[in-house]
Amino acid sequence: MTETATAVPLRVGAGASRTSTRSIISFMVIAALFAYPLVLSPYQMDVARDALIFALLALSLDFLWGKAGILSFGQAAYFGIGAYAVAIVGPMIPNDNAALAGMVAGIATAVLVAAIVGYFLIYGGVRGAYLTIVTLALTLIARNIATSWASVTGGEAGLIGAPPPGIAIGDWSIVASDSISLYLLVAIILAVALLAVWTVCNGRYGRVLIAIQDDEAKARALGYNTSGHLLLVFVLSAGLAALAGGLYASVAGYVAPDLVGLLLSTQAIVHVALGGRGSLIGPVVATVVVIRLQQEVSSYSYALWPLMLGAFFIAMVFLFPNGLLPLFTRLADSIFGRSDGGRT
Repeated sequence: MTETATAVPLRVGAGASRTSTRSIISFMVIAALFAYPLVLSPYQMDVARDALIFALLALSLDFLWGKAGILSFGQAAYFGIGAYAVAIVGPMIPNDNAALAGMVAGIATAVLVAAIVGYFLIYGGVRGAYLTIVTLALTLIARNIATSWASVTGGEAGLIGAPPPGIAIGDWSIVASDSISLYLLVAIILAVALLAVWTVCNGRYGRVLIAIQDDEAKARALGYNTSGHLLLVFVLSAGLAALAGGLYASVAGYVAPDLVGLLLSTQAIVHVALGGRGSLIGPVVATVVVIRLQQEVSSYSYALWPLMLGAFFIAMVFLFPNGLLPLFTRLADSIFGRSDGGRT
């Protein structure tokens, strides 16, 4: 069925004031990303850099889960595809475009896999828990390939020697190798991705996704190709996750099967839930804060961190089921005297 000009059914949200507050918070967070290196040591900067990469992974999941309503355990599979592509394809390229070529290959592969899997699932009418289970199986399959195809992936030992990010044009080339340049590169990519997704989701297409998530049958009856829209978000989300994986392999210099594991997908889900599903900026902030707290707590007791995270997550489910960002937004609205007219 072709799409018509029928108006998209809108879900009244928290109002313009809350949207404005979240926009302000988003820009403040982006500004903080670039000011952060001023107060960090080189080691702390490397930790923060990795946190931003995992924040990009969380953003890819929030785009899919928060905006399209598809909970996926498959983000780690796409992350791993991007990482292994840089480690495998990169060393084959003789110039400073090695990492870039690996990232392009990884993103293209992840997008292709997501398009094939998503097409049969989404157009086959698979939704909800059944779709989530299939994405869980995808991650388990990817993990098995990473460990068993040792001649290519290095098996349990992984691969070392992934090329650093760089670009070469003719005789001119530049490579990011020090902590500051690597951090800033990751921060720029994350900021661009965040702004791009935010722009898309706050425009007409975002309203279409809201309509589909609220009532897909009704949106389809209005003439929208709901399966096509869901597949597009599914594929774009996979591409973002692969970009994050490629960045990680490039800045870390190695890959391991843990980058394709179920634990990584679960951590991304926790970060999205903590930050506020659908808020985009919330999962980014939550990822950075959680990884920073993990570093601090683990320095005292490595066994204490999982207990603290589990207890905090359980408490949040009961106290703040919508995540932390909506809570901070309401506090900001009350501080500045804004009102959403009683809507929730």
